[in-house]
Amino acid sequence: MDSAAWALLFDLLGVFFFAVSGCLTAAQKDYDIVGSLLLGSLTGIGGGVIRDLVLGRFPSSFAEPIYLAPPVLAAVVVYFLMPALQKLRRTLLMFDAAGLALFCITGTITALGLGVNPIPSAILGTVTAIGGGLLRDTVANVRPGLFDRHDIYAVPAMVGAGAVSVLWTLGLYSTAAGVVVAVVVFAFRVLALRFRWRVPLAASSRHRREPRPRG
Repeated sequence: MDSAAWALLFDLLGVFFFAVSGCLTAAQKDYDIVGSLLLGSLTGIGGGVIRDLVLGRFPSSFAEPIYLAPPVLAAVVVYFLMPALQKLRRTLLMFDAAGLALFCITGTITALGLGVNPIPSAILGTVTAIGGGLLRDTVANVRPGLFDRHDIYAVPAMVGAGAVSVLWTLGLYSTAAGVVVAVVVFAFRVLALRFRWRVPLAASSRHRREPRPRG
């Protein structure tokens, strides 16, 4: 396959993985199948829609009907395999990590391919990666992982998007390099969840106010 076909495949896989995480969230919330499909679709294509709107172009997920297939497949898979998914949260996080790893690459490459400078491209790649999960958690009334002080949700995406921009600038980016970056980002995300890595809070402990006692 040529590079365009690989890029489309990565994008569709990213949509599927994120859509599964959205459908799993819907199952966790006891939504019906329609709610599962809608939340999965929002999660799967949300980040890409935000990216395309910022780039000033019609969202590719609306222009190409094939982007609607992964959310439908995700809803069907979750519906029939739900009894086998005993560890719901862990499964959700794995699919979310896979989507994050793929979208930080495809989002960055899309922006770079349109002539956007490397740093803004990396930012858009990060937005593509975290946008769907943020929309999913907001709509499902779940605290977004992006704002969880015990999580580093955006950091792996930032690392992956930055790596792709650097490789592209140096003329070293290829499909194989993209796969390697995706694997590294996925492993980074999984290890961060396993060992509960986190970044420093917005203010150090000496500057944070202690809660005032009541009474």
